[in-house]
Amino acid sequence: MKTTYITLSLSAVLLLGIYSCKKGEVATTDLDAYATSDTTAAVVSDSISSVASMKVKDKQFIKTGDVSMEVKDVYNATIAIEKSVQELGGFVTNSNLQSNVVSESTYNTSNEEAMLVKKYQTENTMQVRIPTEKLGDLLTAINANKLFLNSRSINAEDVTANIKYSELEGKRNQKTAENISKLKTNKDKVTLDNENMSEGNLQKLQSMNMTDDLKYSTVDIYIKEPQLRIAEIAVTNTTSIDNKYKYNFIYDAKDGFIYGFYLIQRIIVALINIWPILLIAAALIYFLKKRKTSKPEHSKIQE
Repeated sequence: MKTTYITLSLSAVLLLGIYSCKKGEVATTDLDAYATSDTTAAVVSDSISSVASMKVKDKQFIKTGDVSMEVKDVYNATIAIEKSVQELGGFVTNSNLQSNVVSESTYNTSNEEAMLVKKYQTENTMQVRIPTEKLGDLLTAINANKLFLNSRSINAEDVTANIKYSELEGKRNQKTAENISKLKTNKDKVTLDNENMSEGNLQKLQSMNMTDDLKYSTVDIYIKEPQLRIAEIAVTNTTSIDNKYKYNFIYDAKDGFIYGFYLIQRIIVALINIWPILLIAAALIYFLKKRKTSKPEHSKIQE
């Protein structure tokens, strides 16, 4: 009984440590590379924010950016930005270019031709990933395409404490794994080991995401054209085509004659279907007429 109590107590202690088992295992490898960053301040140009190139001793930052601006030509600006991202070692994760049609009208220019006039505005919403050390260069390249800057925000999130916490959790969880291995093999130990591995895999995923966010900054870009564009598209004059085939006397007369013939057939068939009703109606009419003729003859006899 005493042995069972000790085993249950040890299992309870181990359960308290499962939540973060092997947490920080990746932090001791990939994230260690960021623990000793270069403390030399980068030279920042006037066209970008100092946040983009900021470096602080013993501090690690996940940097993100958000840019909204107006450009002369959205398509050309999109190509230029994507090319700059590729040259700087980054990649585009999303690019949604679309033209919003404000109005469209069709004007007939001849019996066969017409002109479709569309008024539209083009915009593009992009998301790119760029090496963190190249964030300032990308912002400079984006700035070269602007006509008017609506807004720009750059955020540097301090994750130094998160990295340190992952390292501490890694040590604690390693100790928890050792304690689990000392337990006697049974059903409870298998359950603890499975939960331990699941929590460890989750922590590995979180550490990998943090490592990726430290290496690559995410920048959301929204660009649009300041004024409406006009597109002139040659199309067919559908009005003249409709009028050409709208009415044909010979065909319509022929079709009307055929329709009348079928209508007569339908009427005859309908009368055949209701012949009992017609027979009863005829009998009633005959009876009423006969009754009317008999009344005057009776009145004459009385006179």
